[in-house]
Parts: sequence; structure tokens; C-alpha cells
Amino acid sequence: MMRILITGGSGFIGKNLAEQLASTYQVSAPSSAELDLTDAQAVSGYLQSRRFDVIVHSATTRSNRRVSAPPDLLDRNCRMFFNLTRNRERFGKMIHFGSGAEYGRFQVPSRVREDFFDTHVPSDAYGFSKYICAKYLERADRIVDLRLFGVFGPYEDYTVRFISNACCRVLKGLPIVLRQNVLFDYLYVKDLGPLTSWFIENDARHKAYNVCSGKPVALAELARIVAEISGRHAPVSVTTGGMGPEYTADNSRLLAEIGEHRFWDAPRAIADLYSWYQHHESMIDAGLLRFDEGTKGGGNT
Repeated sequence: MMRILITGGSGFIGKNLAEQLASTYQVSAPSSAELDLTDAQAVSGYLQSRRFDVIVHSATTRSNRRVSAPPDLLDRNCRMFFNLTRNRERFGKMIHFGSGAEYGRFQVPSRVREDFFDTHVPSDAYGFSKYICAKYLERADRIVDLRLFGVFGPYEDYTVRFISNACCRVLKGLPIVLRQNVLFDYLYVKDLGPLTSWFIENDARHKAYNVCSGKPVALAELARIVAEISGRHAPVSVTTGGMGPEYTADNSRLLAEIGEHRFWDAPRAIADLYSWYQHHESMIDAGLLRFDEGTKGGGNT
């Protein structure tokens, strides 16, 4: 059985992947308390003693509307990445979860393709950290960059992540609020497991792939789906008119590589996630759902 290390094991993506891959591989998914990826000596010792076949690097530091970016965000993300890659003789290969933020936030075309990369240098610390890692692995052996866009599912931060936020608001009898309508290319986290397995089992022909459903949906439509699935007819409001900059990507390179994959469509994925929150309703703090109401451009996109 292949030995797999999933970094960021207590985070949203790491936790989901550990659950999905545990039946197929021997999975280790340490928390940051168990393995500090910014500690070069700790990382070297950990990899030396275990000799993993594959590292799936999902650990990252980022910000959101509720939590501001730490001043060392760039340093932390780069240090975690390079503490792993500098030990590449101690593992087989590495799957690095990059981000659509690598393309930059401005002047990015709709359904962006991988060859648009390096047209711009991202101006924000998070995007720049992912850009630096992506530039390095262009010439690195046995490392592939899976650029994630809007992944959603259980264990994500429901206070700020739109689809989970909408599900939780409806469950607590609150309206769904959007700051602005945006065309988004979401991927349900249950698609990420099998896609990751393909790259574990196979050698990639390219250095980077857009990982998304390839079926963009407007946030207002997703809100409507949540309201319909819940059966509670929750009202939906948008605080700013017009459409915001879309966040979509072309996934044809991915599909040409892996062959046919049946993605979870939005209604089925949302129904599955809504059911999960129904079974975990006790963990939802209604007060946290409303933390940004009344602020400029409030809502939860």
C-alpha cells in the first residue's frame, strides 16, 4: 500500500482528502501542531523517518473577510513549500495544491487557461506566494501544480465560504446575503479525492493543471438552489448591483489527461452538503453567520 503524506491535515481540504483516501492508501495527515512545516529541521527528520511515496501539499496560510492576512503570510507559504521540496530525495513525488490566485486578480480572462500563467505577477501576498512556488516547480522533477479555484464542502469555514454560509444561514432561519453576484467555477470537495488519486497513481505530462468543474454558475443561482433544496424559501438579497469579476477556468488540459470524470453537479453537491450541515447543526454559531452584516459591501461572497 502506498504511503501518502497529506499536509494541512486539520484544514478543510486536508481533512476531506484524508477521509477520502484512507481506504486506498496508508495516509498520514498531521496537524501543524504535530508537524510544523516552517521548521526545516522538523520537516527533514519527519520525511527521513517515514519515506513517503507521495506528498499531497494542501497546507497553506491565507486570509478572509473575518481573519486578516498575517504579516508573514508570504514567508510561511514559501517556507512550507521549500522545506518539503528541498527534501525531494526522501519522497517519491509531490502534488502541490496551487490556486487560481497564481494568475493574479486583475485582467484575468474568463475560463483562463494554464498558458496565461506568468502574464501577470500577483500583487497580493497569497497569490504571490503561490506564484513563487509555481515558478519553481516549472523546472522541478516529480512535482505537479493542481491550481484550485472554488472548492467547497464539509469542514470549510462556514462563516465566510459562500455555499456553506448559505446552507447554514437557511438552517438558522436567516436570509442569504450576497455582496455581489459573481460567476464562479466551484468544485465539490468529493471530486477532489478521485482527481488527486489519479495524479497519485499516474505521472503527469504537464507541470500545472486547472482543477475545476468547467461549469461556471452565478452565486445568485447557487443561492436559489440552496433555498430550493432546503424547502424553506429563504429570501436572497444582493447588496451591490451588477456582476463582479468572474473566477472561472478552462479544465480541458485536466480532462485530456485523466479522461472521463463525472463531476458532481451543483444541485446534487449542494443537496449533499446541506444534508451534512443538517446532521451537524449543533456546531453552527448563528452569531458568526452575521459578523459582517451592516459593513460596507457586507454579505458573504
